[in-house]
Amino acid sequence: MSETNPSIRVGIGGWNFEPWRDNFYPKGWPQQRELEYASRQLSAIEINSTYYSSQKPSTFAKWREDTPDDFMFSLKASRFATNRRVLAEAGESVQRFVGSGIAELAAKLGPIVWQFAPSKRFEPEDFEAFLKLLPASVDGIALRHALDVRHESFRCAEYLALARRYRAGTVFTDSDDYPPIADITGNFVYTRMMRTRSELPEGCTAEVLDALADCGRAWAAGREPEGLPKVENTPAAGQPRDVFMFFISGAKERAPAAAMALRQRLQR
Repeated sequence: MSETNPSIRVGIGGWNFEPWRDNFYPKGWPQQRELEYASRQLSAIEINSTYYSSQKPSTFAKWREDTPDDFMFSLKASRFATNRRVLAEAGESVQRFVGSGIAELAAKLGPIVWQFAPSKRFEPEDFEAFLKLLPASVDGIALRHALDVRHESFRCAEYLALARRYRAGTVFTDSDDYPPIADITGNFVYTRMMRTRSELPEGCTAEVLDALADCGRAWAAGREPEGLPKVENTPAAGQPRDVFMFFISGAKERAPAAAMALRQRLQR
């Protein structure tokens, strides 16, 4: 993946979810091989367990070995780095997470998602101090940082300028629960779709999936889709970008079907 050869990756959050054993995994498929199967139907998975606790380097290595060469993981960073009153004091937690063995994923290491609490307001000086703590690389692997900010106060030009200054992407969340920010602040796009519906076999209507495919193509080509909830009207620099599109939450049991349906549209 590069700026001259962008990719559009579509996936889900995790791979161990009991309802998926009825509608995604083949009947009788061994639970210990669920990642093997999921990674061959999708092109990316967002790992949530890293948000709650540390994983061993051997675990990251096994995830790398169990997945195809062109697969990629995004990782939620440790909550101990982001769920604190003073973000400037997160240095030790940031380093502990980055040094926990994530480099074992090698070329399969995608963006690191730094998720902030919905109550965390934008405080410019403290937030910039946090951004200064995020390393550019680990063991020779370039890192991409995605900021999952969830308070309305981040919907401002000052935040966007700060994220762009530090080349950090902003997670665009399509949800009723969090304020959406579709402005592009990094050299990649990271989206989390949280509106899948249980009564729809593919989680979304055909019209919604078609629109999402159009968005993915536009982002990857360096354009910006029209009609998205942006803070600023100024378009971002028109250059090709990697795109990560995840179906998260909502009717979670439909997430794999929605992701596969979107992949099919993008591959046409």
